[in-house]
Amino acid sequence: MMEWINDPAVWASLATLTVLEIILGIDNVIFVSIVANKLPENQRNKARKIGLGLALVLRLIFLSMLAWLVGLTDPIFSIKDHAVSWRDLILLSGGLFLVYKSCKEIKVTVNGEPENTSKGGVGSFSGVIAQIVVLDLVFSIDSVLTAIGLAEHLFIMITAVIIAMAVMLTASKPISEFIYKHPTSKMLALCFLLIVGIVLVADGLHIHIPRAYLYAAIAFSIVVEALNLLMKSNTHK
Repeated sequence: MMEWINDPAVWASLATLTVLEIILGIDNVIFVSIVANKLPENQRNKARKIGLGLALVLRLIFLSMLAWLVGLTDPIFSIKDHAVSWRDLILLSGGLFLVYKSCKEIKVTVNGEPENTSKGGVGSFSGVIAQIVVLDLVFSIDSVLTAIGLAEHLFIMITAVIIAMAVMLTASKPISEFIYKHPTSKMLALCFLLIVGIVLVADGLHIHIPRAYLYAAIAFSIVVEALNLLMKSNTHK
């Protein structure tokens, strides 16, 4: 029963999958951070915890329904020679939503429009959670299907997902505060989400864009932004 403890391949698989889940979860953290920042300050942390908590619950539910989840890739209808599955429709709709949301937030940020929050934050809070749930669903399916392709054992997938979500939950507050304090970084994050949305739409249309290219471009942009922030800091000094 416990032979896996002494199996290096199992530990290597767990480490690889955990790192990959964290990387794939960056999209989730950024979206949750940006949307939560539209709430009153006393509600932001609660929204982030609920959002990422729901993401973890959805991932674990999907992992317990592997047969059903794998079945989402089966074609349900065809358009000419293009087979369409439930996974394609979910990625397509989620990608379009993310593109729409990113473009809307970019417009608000560029025009300097005020955040649309109510004084009590009740309606806004429920709206934020609803948006987070929609994207959690899309990101969770993408994440779990990746886990299925990389790990043979269910307990490895579950452990990797829990560790990754714990890391993201810990990182969500500092990331959110950083984005809130630096408008240019927020714009970079929104453009990142826009690109992710386009990639999801492309995946839904069976146009595969290697994620390595996406994250390499984002990493380069982050380095440039870090240099800009350092330059501004030295200029103020």
